Amino acid sequence: MIKALFKAFEVRWKSYRHRFVPWIALNLQKNERTLRQVKDRSQDKFLQDEDVSESLVCLFTELLKNDLKNQSELLRLLPNSKQHVYTNAEMETRDARPCTVMLDTLGFMIERKRSSLEFAGTGVFITRGHAPKGSVVAMYPGTIYQADEPVFFQSIRNPFLFRCIDGVLIDGNDKALSKIVYRSCSGRDRLGPFRLSDSSWLAAHSVNPLAVGQYVNNCSNEKAANVCYQEFDVPDGFPLELRQFLPNVRYRADTQRPLRCVVLVSLRDINRGEELFSNYYTIVH
Repeated sequence: MIKALFKAFEVRWKSYRHRFVPWIALNLQKNERTLRQVKDRSQDKFLQDEDVSESLVCLFTELLKNDLKNQSELLRLLPNSKQHVYTNAEMETRDARPCTVMLDTLGFMIERKRSSLEFAGTGVFITRGHAPKGSVVAMYPGTIYQADEPVFFQSIRNPFLFRCIDGVLIDGNDKALSKIVYRSCSGRDRLGPFRLSDSSWLAAHSVNPLAVGQYVNNCSNEKAANVCYQEFDVPDGFPLELRQFLPNVRYRADTQRPLRCVVLVSLRDINRGEELFSNYYTIVH
């Protein structure tokens, strides 16, 4: 019994340790390739904010068109909805449509699968097409907390807390208290008929296929990082009707600060079948 408990703890620890700052600090010399170092904060941006915004607008516009098309089809079938029962194949096709839109728009598709790293659990892979260098390949979803906002209870046994360079935290956990908090904040923020955030990433199928960035694993000395995190503040001019696809929401309803997002950008061309690897720890000199 004790041996089984120890084994379970060992598996969890090996999966979590790359997110545990003290462990990373004590193992810097052994894991130099797992660190990303920049001279100053300006170097932490691989893409210009305008390029990130343009890429998101391009994908979200196509996702919105796809949603409107689906709604039109639903209305057309509504009078006969009692007679029509979707088959499993039809349901899978409908669920896969956002990924298909992603493939058609960006030229690649990503999917969560078992990681190629031992003890790493779930990972994210390019499953179709290829991602050119400098592409936005994923987003880190979750609730945005400023430095003075409470996150203690949400942080307990939570391996999905992302700390930005300026101390802002993103809680990307899709379970337990974190899930409840996100749904509450997302339901709070609306502007007339417009939703200002996407909560579908908390379920099995997300309307925004990019919203899986919290499952990207840390690189190793054997497998170098092929993506990097980039902080991105959503500009005021971001189209209102497209904000429903943003997988982030503020914990506090603060309209004075721009919405913080974190995207993952490819550091090189990434081909079909490759797993995405990032650097969990960035040193700013």
